[in-house]
Amino acid sequence: MPVYLDNNATTPVDAEVLDAMLPYFGGPYANASSLHRYGRAARDAVDRARSQVAALVGARAEQVVFTSGGTESNNLAIRGIAERGAPGAVLYGATEHSAVLEPMQALAQRGWQVETIPADAQGQLDLPWAEHRLGDGDVRLISAMRANNETGVISDVTPLFAAARAAGVTTHCDAVQAAGKIALDVTELGADLVSLSAHKIYGPKGVGALIVLGDTDLLPQIVGGGQEDGLRGGTENVAAIVGFGAAAAAAKAKLAERAEHARGLRDPLQMQLQAMPGVQIFAADAQRLPNTLQFAMAGFDGEALLMALDQMAGIAVSSGSACDSGKGEPSHVLLGMGLDADTAKGAVRVSFGKHNTDDDVQALLAALSQLNPVNSRLMRSVAQ
Repeated sequence: MPVYLDNNATTPVDAEVLDAMLPYFGGPYANASSLHRYGRAARDAVDRARSQVAALVGARAEQVVFTSGGTESNNLAIRGIAERGAPGAVLYGATEHSAVLEPMQALAQRGWQVETIPADAQGQLDLPWAEHRLGDGDVRLISAMRANNETGVISDVTPLFAAARAAGVTTHCDAVQAAGKIALDVTELGADLVSLSAHKIYGPKGVGALIVLGDTDLLPQIVGGGQEDGLRGGTENVAAIVGFGAAAAAAKAKLAERAEHARGLRDPLQMQLQAMPGVQIFAADAQRLPNTLQFAMAGFDGEALLMALDQMAGIAVSSGSACDSGKGEPSHVLLGMGLDADTAKGAVRVSFGKHNTDDDVQALLAALSQLNPVNSRLMRSVAQ
């Protein structure tokens, strides 16, 4: 029986979400920008979903800009701010997702001074360092995530955003992994821009949102048509947006229930892994998403271990971010936390979903127990 333990990469579309989407593939299929009654029906569906997504994170409906997903939202936030003015300095957390790292690298190629906020061994950003850097007066943007996709570490970024706001610096938060898994109120968070995605919370792939608070002035990255208040051109994907809204409503209603379920699987797994020789749990002392655990086993390459679990037992885990899979490089998240390259390369992530059970935990433990030092050396040589 296949065991799917890679829910931070993506989740299955929930049945109630699919039910909400289906009518918009064949019934009210009109363009939501059309003025006739059919277009207005589609517009009403988009507006309803906008309110549902806003409610999940304590925003107002008019602050929600629909995008194709978290990556586009991050690009719209980072590049949309940067391209409004001359190059300056921009800061980002050492453990950010590649959807933040790569736009930052693009800014560096255009003359921006791009700097990394250091993180400690538990994945928390160095706030004093950032506050000192803000004092130089040349920083224009800070990007820091709320919860890490690999380790699950929940970062206390609110003081950082408050310091940036006091310095007149625009702030962005990648909250793709946090929304729907922990309580998230964008007003309390304090960021000017917040990225979300549907497929992490049992919604469809290909739709996300950027929450734009205050009077933040962004340069659109996709133009043509003027949709989303001029910030994201293109005909709205009504069915996907409706699905995002339904997933957001369910995530808000079932937040505590889902968190308790995930923690009831993650914590026993962690206890049993810690009893195994040679196992290291990353950020074990940090506050983490209730569904996420990242670990390494001495002598094992992470991607090789992933493939062994898949082939041997039909168990799906991850060696890090799915967006970076297959590159064979150590996790930049763990490197940013000060771990050595060999340890970081051995990382495996387990991320539970609402469909997982204790039987899945036991299946994973049983599969790991079958891996002996001979297997370990063989897997390491194959990976190399």
